[in-house]
Amino acid sequence: IDALPKLIKKQTGHIHTSFNQALTATGRLSSSDPNLQNIPVRTDDGKEIRKCFIPEPGCLFFSADYSQIELRIMAHLSEDENMMEAFREGFDIHKATAAKIWHEDIEKVSDAQRKKAKQANFGIIYGITTYGLAQRMDIPNGEAKQLIEDYFKTFPKVKAYMEKAKRMAREKGYAETLFQRRRYLADINSRNATVRGFAERNAIIQGSEADIIKVAMIRIWKRFKAENIRSKMILQVHDELNFSVYPDEREQVERIVIEEMENAYPLNVPL
Repeated sequence: IDALPKLIKKQTGHIHTSFNQALTATGRLSSSDPNLQNIPVRTDDGKEIRKCFIPEPGCLFFSADYSQIELRIMAHLSEDENMMEAFREGFDIHKATAAKIWHEDIEKVSDAQRKKAKQANFGIIYGITTYGLAQRMDIPNGEAKQLIEDYFKTFPKVKAYMEKAKRMAREKGYAETLFQRRRYLADINSRNATVRGFAERNAIIQGSEADIIKVAMIRIWKRFKAENIRSKMILQVHDELNFSVYPDEREQVERIVIEEMENAYPLNVPL
């Protein structure tokens, strides 16, 4: 907090971040001096800090973020029928996962079951261990092991894809995103299982996510220019874009942003 007031630019009266194009291993933009991608939101202090971020006079903030993009990319890459069906039918993916794992009707899934399925969805596609999942969910190891087994029974092609991705990365020394961008993995053949596991997890999804949002950003910027939009894209936070919008352009901006984000890459499931 002490740093933020000192970073106000005299010329504009605003705080400006710097975006780094090629710093993160995943290919995501990162933000520094100040890092505006990690302003806390859940704590009371975080909410107070966020009150300082206000739109330009007479403007509105508009924020658009991808829904479950990692899981959608996984559904596309693995071509797992159960996962693709959940997205194509427009189900809540965590509820759909819970329903399949515990053989329940989707309407009968409890909040606790949905929460477990959500942790499983995000943990397992990043290769979480039995111990890791048990710790995260505060459940016994045996239950975590069973959950991972049931998950892979539910989504068998996800398991097959993950094994294939790791094998290819070990053979080549790099992973490739959907756009054929290479991500070299120095530790993929490390003797240290923890280090190797980290490289394997990173090989799978995040690079493609970074590429997709960059394509969306470029296309949105081009559309704004072509359609003489005065509103501006001001911030990217991983899979979310934030805009400063003039009220008379509100509907036009919303339409452009949603069109370009949803069509940045043709997946087998809606983006």
